[in-house]
Parts: sequence; C-alpha cells; structure tokens
Amino acid sequence: MSTRLGTGEGTQTRELLHFITQETRFALIANILQHPDGLPSMYELEQLNPSVSDSTVYKHVQKLIDAGVVEEVALPDDERRQGYPWKFYGLTDEGRRFLERHNLLAAEETLERLYATISDKPEKMVTYENAPRPER
Repeated sequence: MSTRLGTGEGTQTRELLHFITQETRFALIANILQHPDGLPSMYELEQLNPSVSDSTVYKHVQKLIDAGVVEEVALPDDERRQGYPWKFYGLTDEGRRFLERHNLLAAEETLERLYATISDKPEKMVTYENAPRPER
C-alpha cells in the first residue's frame, strides 16, 4: 500500500480511511483498543479473531505496521521470560491521532468493557494477557 500516515490529505486520507476500515484490519485495531494494556500479542489477536486464519491476522497486522497505524513493541532482552510473549502490537501515536481526528475511537471505552466480559478465554490467553509488557 502506498498510502501511509502523514503523507498528505485529500485522496490519500480517503484511501487510508478505506484501508483502515477494511473489516479484518478494523477488527484488529478494535482488539488493540480493547486490550487492557493496549498491547496484545500476536497470539491474543489470533484468539480474538477465530474466523480468520492466523496467517491472515499476521498479514493484516503487518499491513497496519507498514501504514504507520500500528507498531511492534518488544520487551528488552533482559525482561523476556520463557513461555511468555515478548512482541506486542499497539497503535502508533500518529495512528491514534489519525483515528481520533476521524472519530474512529469513540467506542474505545465500550470495547474495553466488552473485552473484560470475555469469560471463556483459553488458559494460554489469560497467561499471555498477564505477561510483562514493555513501557511506552
């Protein structure tokens, strides 16, 4: 995709809005927003999207990274623990500003409350949710 945050207005903004609001990508953004730390691991994103293949989730996360909307955030080597994830995905500052500017964050608190009501999470997901996260 040639459209990237901060590259212009008008047509590029419309293209980026269309890109972001594609169903799977928008669901992934919602998953990031609803996560208690705003930094889910790839496994958590995959579990929250059971109707989408793991490779498709990965592909769309990478596209959001390439567009400057999402960033990969890693724990420093000395803070990584065996059996826990060390790469996480969150909105970039620019991505958050873009979403706010176009009124796409209005449901953030609702999404957080909905996430808190998910009661049938696999044990691994609960473990991953409680994994240490990098500072941002």
